[in-house]
Amino acid sequence: MTAESFQPDSETAGFESPPPTGLLDVLSVAATVVDADGRIVFWTPQAEELFGYSAQEALGKYAARLFIHPEHLKAVVKLFTEVLETGRSWAGAFPILHKDGSSRLMEFRNMRLQDDLGDVYALGIAADHNLLQRVETDLALCERLINQSPIGLALLDPDLRYLLVNPALERIDGIPAEEHVGRRLRETLPLPDVGTIESALLQVLTTGTPLLDQYHVGRPPTDPDHEHAWSLSFYRLEDPGGRVLGAAASVVDVTERHRAAAEADRARRRLALIADASVRVGTTLEVEETARELAEIAVPQLADVVAVDVLDSALACRRSRRPDDGPELFRALALKAAQPTVALRAADPPGGLAAYDGDRLVTLCVHTGRPVLVRHVGDHDLPRIARDAEAGSLLARAGVHSYLAVPLIAHGEILGALDLKRTTNPLPFDEDDVVLASELAGRAAVAIDNARWFQSVRNTALTLQRSLLPDHPPQHAGLELASRYQPAQATSEVGGDWYDVIPLSDDRTALVVGDVMGNGIDAAATMGRLRTATCAYADLDLAPESVLQHLDKITCDLEHYIVTCLYAVYDPHTRRCQFANAGHMPPAMSRPGRAPELLDLPSGAPLGVGGIAFETTTARLDPGDLLVLYTDGLVETRHHPIDDRLDVLLGFLDEPHRPLEETCDLLLYGLRHPEDHDDVALLVARAR
Repeated sequence: MTAESFQPDSETAGFESPPPTGLLDVLSVAATVVDADGRIVFWTPQAEELFGYSAQEALGKYAARLFIHPEHLKAVVKLFTEVLETGRSWAGAFPILHKDGSSRLMEFRNMRLQDDLGDVYALGIAADHNLLQRVETDLALCERLINQSPIGLALLDPDLRYLLVNPALERIDGIPAEEHVGRRLRETLPLPDVGTIESALLQVLTTGTPLLDQYHVGRPPTDPDHEHAWSLSFYRLEDPGGRVLGAAASVVDVTERHRAAAEADRARRRLALIADASVRVGTTLEVEETARELAEIAVPQLADVVAVDVLDSALACRRSRRPDDGPELFRALALKAAQPTVALRAADPPGGLAAYDGDRLVTLCVHTGRPVLVRHVGDHDLPRIARDAEAGSLLARAGVHSYLAVPLIAHGEILGALDLKRTTNPLPFDEDDVVLASELAGRAAVAIDNARWFQSVRNTALTLQRSLLPDHPPQHAGLELASRYQPAQATSEVGGDWYDVIPLSDDRTALVVGDVMGNGIDAAATMGRLRTATCAYADLDLAPESVLQHLDKITCDLEHYIVTCLYAVYDPHTRRCQFANAGHMPPAMSRPGRAPELLDLPSGAPLGVGGIAFETTTARLDPGDLLVLYTDGLVETRHHPIDDRLDVLLGFLDEPHRPLEETCDLLLYGLRHPEDHDDVALLVARAR
């Protein structure tokens, strides 16, 4: 072998060195060969880089003289001899002299070579000791980082098959590291959208653009009953020459953050639901409407099917000691489902009565006054939930898998139960749902309690008032009559409006319409007293203004009551009708062939003001003429001028020959609105 034989030939001298592609290139490992005499016979370009000498300067020279310090010469000769004679390799760090005169520590691997002629040589492989140590440190550090990292890490080849995974990823997906290798991403990731993830990862390999912090939720094999969340990041791996090696994936378990965020969101929605219930539940004093509002607020945020059932005894305001067992009679007030379902057919229709035995869960709920929770409904639970076997089959078909009943309790009294079922919502009811349902039920129970007592009082007042209103024949001497009384539609409260028809001597008839300001039993009772007094004074054949004068004195003795009243007396023989008005709405007159009009009467002061004189005004009432007396609840609204409403009233009186009953219905249905907050008394008379 000659030194010249290792010089670059003319064919390769013009080519540039390829870019580094591996660890050896990064380390710039140099190789030299020394013959048995110690002369350099091989010299690589990396050796020139490492020692500073070109091939021309190094080949043929004694290696020991070229870059060994004199003080280390003896040791080097000894090592060199041992390698050549014994064939044992030597490895270690050794200082050398660089061409620039500096001393540098090199990492050597020395071994004996033998050619086909039997000649021996010494091969020396060298690298910069500091660089090698840094690379070894980096590799060790990388290995530790990968193995000890709490973040799941994986390396994948260009076909997206695993090459390596760290222990953290093993814990995340529950698959040992050796079982990952060679498998695809979709075979290990417990995510429903893994196909989308693989497509995105292929895009990362194609473009080199990293995909960072992608949020995904799934159920791992290690914990299939609970949702977990992970943050996935992917980026492309390349060697120093730019060749694509594959992709790296990092998986961060963010389950705790996911659950905390989900719980915070759930708490926000619960608070919003309670706030919404405060506004939407109990808007009226109607028991059925309040129950319907409760059912609507609970669907679908809390349950898929909701029923509100109230004890029939509670609805009737009958307080009784709750039995420990035995059946209960419920009245279904509301039923609501998030979507069409056969479960609705299994429930009692609103308005119906149903008896449930003591072993039924809804009965147990009202007996104990405590929530009844069945997290996972089984076949053995359905008979205790449904009213009968057929209803149980319907609930099973609907997919009812979780059940909750909470009592409706107001002021310590159990009124009924809120019945909740889940069908499409996959989550079972939990303790948080019990707290939320109990809060909603408690708020609604107070509203239902207020409504039931109000309705009870209102029914009593209405019964009292209707008993105080006259039951007159449809015809009096010279008159055809029709009348109506209607409570306020918006509040269903009774008030103090009344009408009366009083027969007088000589075929005369007194027609009375009055309005006691206020509502409830007190107003109805005051109305009864004034009606009785009116009848008494009418029997004395007093003039209309005198009757009002006496009524005014009586009203002044009552507490805080103001009353309007219109008193008229009709004489069929003279065709005259005398009117006296105490602050009341003017009567309307409709005559055949003439436009309807309001009679122009002195309005006078309401009864109860005291010290005000009243006047009597006379108008003619010929056969066929129609006279309409009414209270202000017929025409007054909160949104329309009273003059416009009176014009509307006159518009309904364009047919004076229309049957009187039909006229009453026309006026009530044409002028009344659902938002009206006052009751109405209406008296219609036509001269015969």
